[in-house]
Amino acid sequence: MSQASQHGKWTLSSSDDDNDDPLPSALNNNSPLLFGSPPPDQHTSSDSNLNPPKIASNFHQPKHDPDPPPSIEVKPEPKSDTVTAAPPLSIGSEARQASQASQLKPVKYESNQSRPFLAGKRKKDDDSISGWALSDSDDDDDDKRSSPKLKKAKVEERPPSPHGRTYYIDEPDDFFETSVPPVNDTYRFYLNKVTGLEKRYNTGALHIKEILSPLFGTLKESVQFNYCFDIAWMLQQYPPEFRDKPVLIVHGDKREAKARLLQQAQPYSQVRFCQAKLDIAFGTHHTKMMLLWYEEGFRVVILTSNMIRADWYQKTQGLWMSPLYLRLPKGSPETAGESPTLFKRDLLEYLGAYRAPEITDWIQRIREHDLSETRVYLIGSTPGRYLGSDMERWGHLRLRKLLHDHTRPIPNEEKWPVIGQFSSIGSMGVDKTKWLAGEFQRTLTTLGKSSLRPDPPMHLIYPSVDDVRTSLEGYPAGGSLPYSIQTAQKQLWLHSYFHRWQAETTGRSHAMPHIKTYMRASPDFTQLAWFLVTSANLSKAAWGALEKNNTQVMVRSYELGVLYVPSAFSMSTFPVQMDVFPATTSSTSFPVPFDLPPKRYSSKDQPWMWNIPYTQAPDTHGNIWVPS
Repeated sequence: MSQASQHGKWTLSSSDDDNDDPLPSALNNNSPLLFGSPPPDQHTSSDSNLNPPKIASNFHQPKHDPDPPPSIEVKPEPKSDTVTAAPPLSIGSEARQASQASQLKPVKYESNQSRPFLAGKRKKDDDSISGWALSDSDDDDDDKRSSPKLKKAKVEERPPSPHGRTYYIDEPDDFFETSVPPVNDTYRFYLNKVTGLEKRYNTGALHIKEILSPLFGTLKESVQFNYCFDIAWMLQQYPPEFRDKPVLIVHGDKREAKARLLQQAQPYSQVRFCQAKLDIAFGTHHTKMMLLWYEEGFRVVILTSNMIRADWYQKTQGLWMSPLYLRLPKGSPETAGESPTLFKRDLLEYLGAYRAPEITDWIQRIREHDLSETRVYLIGSTPGRYLGSDMERWGHLRLRKLLHDHTRPIPNEEKWPVIGQFSSIGSMGVDKTKWLAGEFQRTLTTLGKSSLRPDPPMHLIYPSVDDVRTSLEGYPAGGSLPYSIQTAQKQLWLHSYFHRWQAETTGRSHAMPHIKTYMRASPDFTQLAWFLVTSANLSKAAWGALEKNNTQVMVRSYELGVLYVPSAFSMSTFPVQMDVFPATTSSTSFPVPFDLPPKRYSSKDQPWMWNIPYTQAPDTHGNIWVPS
């Protein structure tokens, strides 16, 4: 990966956090609770949440000179020198809004700073906020020092891009495909294109404009299930000839957020809405799916990206794209068009769980199409409390059931590690027995009908502070990684499982992951027993938690993913693909998005926590991070 690919445009970050802890105010990253053992009374778990207040992101100068940011290779300025961008929307969680604020008002790190530690505080100005006033730190140690003179820090609307000003808006001329792109017909699993990478790392990846293009069908109507929407941007991704076609948006917004979403759509008569029912507190509509109805047939896309620009440009994302499903002959029986994985039945059951009249026509359309070529299993979560056999319909118990029924025991399986990779972390409890090992790990270690319950290694992949700092987006990428210090302090035991985000195999080490994947790998990491791509992060809200002495399971959120098992492909295991890109031909090796084996955190590594300051070293744009 070239040095140039380590730097790119500033974008609005997103977060799909389903964190069930209160959203807090910022704390200092020197907290003694980060990596020491907390006292017993600090080991508490919480499933509560608060409405996030408005957030601003401040920047101030660090104490010491760090290593300089990596050098860059400057790309030539694109031809156009005029950029007209719509004002940014305030979308999503508190972490997301902190990221947006930091990108709008960045302050440069000054390597020759010799003054005492300064905290950036926003100027109180009734008319507008045009800059930052630097003041004394709140640290007690600084009380005896002389106060420095206040000065207004230099503020830029955006940091200069090494790729040229219009790189913020325009992709390279050859970024989008003009013919059917190379596709992996075996698994139909794709990564999103990432702006700023060498072209070969995007060969075989997909962008939303390509997914919605005539290359894949003549669109008549579509449905977009998602968590965050920028409707104007989303509609621009449809080609002009499809832009006025009806689109249904399925969302979970309520009250003020719903009002803002509806206001976005006022100029667009083709947009309709379906509000997903969220009857259990702190649940989210986190599913990300497209239903695409063509003149030629029908297609399903299950993905990890929000419908906002940031999620499709400099983050690592993944998707499964179905084959083109053709219409069944008239008079076909209801059971016609089913796949060996019962995907049609499960998709209809998932859509039926919305209990929404707006989706009724789509349920009927799916019944009329042939989904028999599908070779993945659908794994969804829908809010509710489930008893008896219904416990295995959703969440991690659904995954457990599928692994029990459709995988086989493997010799020495206790040595086959479980890998989980995600972008958000909920409250796990005071120790691993409360949920992670007591429930979730038992699910992930299920292989066939064996009664053996081994305790294999578990590798959890979540970006470190340095991963975020050196990313394409810099510190604002952390707005999509909303692990809070309050949650982290209560589960320090979890950090011993953490591994770095490294993805040289796909050229995406500096594209922070918003993808979520789970898998079981061989001891030498060359084979997979199964693979799952999903919207579900590491949280009880997403996967469900047992209640009432394990007699019921409670799920808070809507989630959706697809499970690959070797038996559906007439294989015993999946070989791991070593060099994923350029993807120009179909392969039976599986394209894992990151490097194997995962690299464990060193003693100096810290997991990224969005709501504490990082001031000791600049990111790739020369900025530092202080949310408030």
